[in-house]
Amino acid sequence: MGEANGEREHLTWDGFGSASRDIARDILADGFVPQVVVAIARGGLLPAGSISYGLGVKNCGAINVEFYTGIGTVLDAPALLPPELDMTYLKGRRVLLVDDVADSGRTLDLAVRLLSEQGADVRSAVIYTKPTSIIQPDYSWKKTDLWIDFPWSWQGSVVEEDAGLAGSA
Repeated sequence: MGEANGEREHLTWDGFGSASRDIARDILADGFVPQVVVAIARGGLLPAGSISYGLGVKNCGAINVEFYTGIGTVLDAPALLPPELDMTYLKGRRVLLVDDVADSGRTLDLAVRLLSEQGADVRSAVIYTKPTSIIQPDYSWKKTDLWIDFPWSWQGSVVEEDAGLAGSA
């Protein structure tokens, strides 16, 4: 599941499945029925897909926001990257914005503001929220102040593995 392991929070694939379904249940129990699920790429892609299945929402998209260029390497301000989401489509729609973690919260805050400015009714969901986040997501599975090992990223990329850099996080 999601368990503290020394200095890290370790999320297993089974824990990820449970977290996604728990978040979907919380959203529906709250009475929010999204028409569109938007992932914050890359970390939010897998959670958004899983939560959208749990909600039965087929209409999905992604917004590409970069804040971290590597472990511990942060840009001064988040940057939007291509390909761009068709923002005009979101006007007047109920949108669930999904990311893996609200760490500083600056990426989530920017994305919520951008979608809201387009006239979308936006709610946000994350698997984890850190106490350092400047924004509290509408839905969060767990709070932690530990570094999080997600099942899709903790090993690093295959490119890093081939270069002998994997597992150095």
